[in-house]
Amino acid sequence: MGALIDFLRFNARWLAAGFLLMFASSFGQTFFIAIFAGEIRAAFDLSHGGWGLIYTVATMGSAAVMIWAGVLTDRFRARSLGIAALALLAAAGVAMWATTALWALIAVIFALRLMGQGMMGHIAQVSMARWFSATRGRAISIATLGVASGEALLPLSFVALMGVVAWRELWLIAAAFLVTAIPVLYILLQRERTPQSMARAAPSPGMHGRDWRRGEVLRHWLFWMALPAVLAPPTFNTAFFFHQVHLAEVKGWEHVALVALFPGYTAVNIAAMLGAGWLIDRFGSGPLAAVFLLPTTLGYVLMAGAATPAAGLVAMMLMGLSVGAGATLAGAFWAEYYGTRHLGAIRAMTAAFMVLGTAIGPGITGIVIDAGIGFDRQMLVIAGLFALAAGGATLAIRRARGLLPSAAA
Repeated sequence: MGALIDFLRFNARWLAAGFLLMFASSFGQTFFIAIFAGEIRAAFDLSHGGWGLIYTVATMGSAAVMIWAGVLTDRFRARSLGIAALALLAAAGVAMWATTALWALIAVIFALRLMGQGMMGHIAQVSMARWFSATRGRAISIATLGVASGEALLPLSFVALMGVVAWRELWLIAAAFLVTAIPVLYILLQRERTPQSMARAAPSPGMHGRDWRRGEVLRHWLFWMALPAVLAPPTFNTAFFFHQVHLAEVKGWEHVALVALFPGYTAVNIAAMLGAGWLIDRFGSGPLAAVFLLPTTLGYVLMAGAATPAAGLVAMMLMGLSVGAGATLAGAFWAEYYGTRHLGAIRAMTAAFMVLGTAIGPGITGIVIDAGIGFDRQMLVIAGLFALAAGGATLAIRRARGLLPSAAA
């Protein structure tokens, strides 16, 4: 415990900066945008499938841009990039308040997804992975608590505020928070943990004792075998949160009753993040990557048949266990196996795939909902996909662990 307290004290400003960026990313995450789904569909006269299609197109566009934009973390300071991302995300919030045209809605969702889920989280996780080595798992887990806190606080708070504040004005409140976060981030990162906070500062090599370039990673078997496990949670958990209003309806629950389960989900999520950070620092990311999908597989099966919010809470806690572990794992796995020198470019590519998954999930499941198959019934099929992805990742990691520098030593 004393070592943890010393770690937090000596690194407080950098960990707080990572936490702030991850919390701010919440305003571009699906769990936040989706609480306005009913109001957006009503304002723009959209079906579930139509709204899902718009979300898919805008998010796919943001994924494409992430491949280029994410590389900026190899070239510029985290402070400069973080401030720019906060300002642009705040501008997107103001645009959501003002927009009335359908084409403009697509542009706004694109900006929210690119700056929120895309760049904000990318900057935070690349910075943590690069600034810390022996304590990388703990650093990433603590920073990632920011988005977990957003999941716990923002949906419930903003759904409650909808009773007294118009939904468009709520986006102005979100934008105001992001603007106030800019000077805070500037102060926290006036002195960065490494002289440049960029790739050339003390790189940590990956497999075969070298730093892999993005093209090499794309041609490597481990990347493609691990990718389904990386993509499955954001793809279908995004769909889960995106269709939360629909899911409450088909379950016969009040929307607020479903949203009230989120803090329980987040509590487990946070515990899993912290536990995963400790496990990664002690055993590496490989063993955790092989098993982290198993709880959410069971969670989806349970949620499919949940008749009451109490049963739904158990399912969501299992989901939170996997999501928390996966959030920490995503920042550490690529750094450990492919090195940190080109981590910005590598993680930009993986982040683009993950954002693409968040685009595909709501779109496909929305079309299936329009075809008459509720999301609760779809969850059984999704659970099967999770199990397959976990099996592929397990086989790949067993082979790859022997290629790490620590194994050679």
